[in-house]
Amino acid sequence: MIVIHSPNFTYMPSSLKLSQRETAFNSEVVTRFELYNSLFQTLPFYQVKDTGILLPFFSSHCEKEANKEVSPTSIIESFFEKYVPGIDHREQINRMFRFIQYIERQVVLFDAIEDSSFSKIGRPDDSGTLQSLLQQVSINEQSRNTISQKLNDFSLRLVLTAHPTQFYPGTILGIMTDLIDALKTNDINTIDVLLQQLGKTPFFNKTSPTPVDEAVSLAWFLENIFYHAISGIQSKLEEEFDINPHRSNQLLELGFWPGGDRDGNPNVTTETTKAVASFLRQRVFRCYYHDFRVLKRRITFRGVEEAMDTLEKLIYKNAYTKPEPEDIQAQLLELLQSIRHTLVSGHDSLFVNIVEDLIKKVRLFGCYFATLDIRQDSRILRKVFKFCTEQIDTGIETGYQDFDEANKLKSITFNEVDFHCPDNAESFTKDTLNTIRLMKYIQHTNGEKACQRFIISNCQEASDILQLIDLFLWSGWKKESLSVDFMPLFETVNDLKSAALVMEQLYTHPFYKEHLQKRGNLQTIMLGFSDSTKDGGYLMANWSIYKAKVELTAMARKHSVDLAFFDGRGGPPARGGGKTHRFYASMGEEIANEHIQLTIQGQTVSSQYGSVETARFNMEQLINAGIISALHPNSNDLLDARHKELISLMADESYKLFLELRQHPLFVEYLEKFSPLKLLSHINISSRPTKRNGDAALKLEDLRAISFVTSWSQLKQSIPGFYGVGTALNKMKTEGNWKEINELYKSSGFFKTMVDNCVMSMTKSDFRVTAYLEKDKKFGHFWKMLKDEFELTKSLLLELTGTKVLMGEYPVERRSIAIREKIVLPLVIVQHYALQCLNNCKDEELIKIYNKLVIRTVYGIVNAGRNLA
Repeated sequence: MIVIHSPNFTYMPSSLKLSQRETAFNSEVVTRFELYNSLFQTLPFYQVKDTGILLPFFSSHCEKEANKEVSPTSIIESFFEKYVPGIDHREQINRMFRFIQYIERQVVLFDAIEDSSFSKIGRPDDSGTLQSLLQQVSINEQSRNTISQKLNDFSLRLVLTAHPTQFYPGTILGIMTDLIDALKTNDINTIDVLLQQLGKTPFFNKTSPTPVDEAVSLAWFLENIFYHAISGIQSKLEEEFDINPHRSNQLLELGFWPGGDRDGNPNVTTETTKAVASFLRQRVFRCYYHDFRVLKRRITFRGVEEAMDTLEKLIYKNAYTKPEPEDIQAQLLELLQSIRHTLVSGHDSLFVNIVEDLIKKVRLFGCYFATLDIRQDSRILRKVFKFCTEQIDTGIETGYQDFDEANKLKSITFNEVDFHCPDNAESFTKDTLNTIRLMKYIQHTNGEKACQRFIISNCQEASDILQLIDLFLWSGWKKESLSVDFMPLFETVNDLKSAALVMEQLYTHPFYKEHLQKRGNLQTIMLGFSDSTKDGGYLMANWSIYKAKVELTAMARKHSVDLAFFDGRGGPPARGGGKTHRFYASMGEEIANEHIQLTIQGQTVSSQYGSVETARFNMEQLINAGIISALHPNSNDLLDARHKELISLMADESYKLFLELRQHPLFVEYLEKFSPLKLLSHINISSRPTKRNGDAALKLEDLRAISFVTSWSQLKQSIPGFYGVGTALNKMKTEGNWKEINELYKSSGFFKTMVDNCVMSMTKSDFRVTAYLEKDKKFGHFWKMLKDEFELTKSLLLELTGTKVLMGEYPVERRSIAIREKIVLPLVIVQHYALQCLNNCKDEELIKIYNKLVIRTVYGIVNAGRNLA
């Protein structure tokens, strides 16, 4: 067994008894990685000699010197002096680039080996799958009826977003898929060839992708993973439970943000949205055509010729030519049903299962594949509204913009006006109004579900929603046929506090109340983790969202509204990720949990949904989490008044410390100087800027949450995921509340999940890399402040969880993280070395090279962080 030593990891000798999962992990993952990594390191790439041979020495050197807390500059210099003496600085840099080339591919290899071993290793949370529900059903038939009833009220929507926190291009994903299959059977010849292909395939784009490029890249998962995984789960559920075929909303649905999210990406335009909608439509028809070819090889009987011929022409035309698009879902289903009827009545139902499978997929994905969500910031929408009131007679009173909220709500008229935006209007105005018109066109061509949701970011008032409705009515939409769901996004701590009041104003507004009833009386509310974490820190963000959910649920129930929470979650716990399904399983009766909607993004997509097997597992866990409360109501997950008081006190204490950190005069400068923050915008992985107000000087409030969290993770200081937690726990201990906190951790699923995800986030920290800063005259005190809070938090979390090491309860996941961290430690060292060089360099040519060196290290470091998801 490999023994790995670092501040957060100490692996025990093999003489200690290991669990079955640990033993399986060692044999299936660790041993096989060592074997295939040895093979990989002997492959010569790009005519660079000895790189694979030198890399183990470089990795070992980085580990040993990091343990001594030597600066990255000294580590790099001493390595070349010892192992490759006599080469100049430029050649040293060249060698570092080649090391990076190998390491980023080692991460892919480790990913593939872990994924190929998924079924043999399993997960500690296997009890939360569909299979566990079926076992309960086999024991108790009454459970089948209870689950069926719950499933008919339940829905799961996964929304893919283009947040740039996972950098594998489609070519690499394809290689990974084939590599996983080869690894399952240890096909050494195929593995060898694929590793060679991996070594010669670029990991990054020469130019930044467009928003359409991002959509095309992410659609790889739609075609290769979700198309099969979702239909498979749907089939299993329909087979085992009594699912109502005429239910108003689908049980399983997909959403899609690339091409529709202009708040997240200001480069998205109306043409982008149209192109992505068209692309999604074509791709789903290509999936149908692939299935139809299987169907055609089997259905060779009399009586179906005409229907089969018509069906083939329809699917092929929409998959490979560019006809005038229209929603033909009903027509496809009618043809398939007629074929099915003929098979049942005239051919003993032979191959009817193949037809039923395609019927199921057409019902699930229609002519749109995934619902394209539109999102825009309320501040933009207010400007567009003001522009329209100045251009047309809307019936809005003069001086409306100066009204208070109550008078605004009384003054909005909801008049229908067919206003076309003039060409000389500002770009954001044209985009908003033209996109509103485009939504109607997309619904006509791809189906209503293709584009029926408009999300208002930074929503602060009820008028933000009602004004947007007016924009629709002024753009050709009619009140009676306004087939759009309007969704507020509450994200900052202050916005979350007032969210319930905003929603009550909407629920009691005559026009909105009537509109909601036409939309099935279902209100979706989006709650964002990223900005609330950046705004208030880890504890305050989680607690603010929990409280908001309780208050919003109570408000919806008061007004008899069916409520769905749409959670904007990222990969790492600092952005709402971590053990996501446990959050849903731990929601008590105070929180609506009938509908689960969440974003999946960045490394979460590949780590949790990178194969059909893992995608099914993780979706089944979410389904299980949503319905388990119906089977086993857990009163422990209903926090009592004292529990809420304790968590609130901790959140306040944590928030106070996090606010002091944010306001520290060195905060932004520290990130700029020692992390790749300033260079993230130069990485060709995203079409969007790293901050809002791109031309202005960097301010924390303008910095996008993704850049904020990524910068800290590159520093190996997961500040957004833990800072303030230790101080908050220490306050509980010094004030005599520690026993109650211990009981809370053991009894509350919500609190335990929040703590465990914080521990997971801390496990990714490694202060050895930046330990040299403790002696820095300017930043020494600031660094020590961060380190002290980390150590305080670590000691108290270990005491709270009753473990001796971080993630002691999850040894396999912990081991996986340790190996990944060991793989990428050289990248971290190289990155910090290059940043140190940049801080002292005047040579323009060398500055460009150092910048490139930093940028290249970012890829592998982030990709290796899939355990955060």
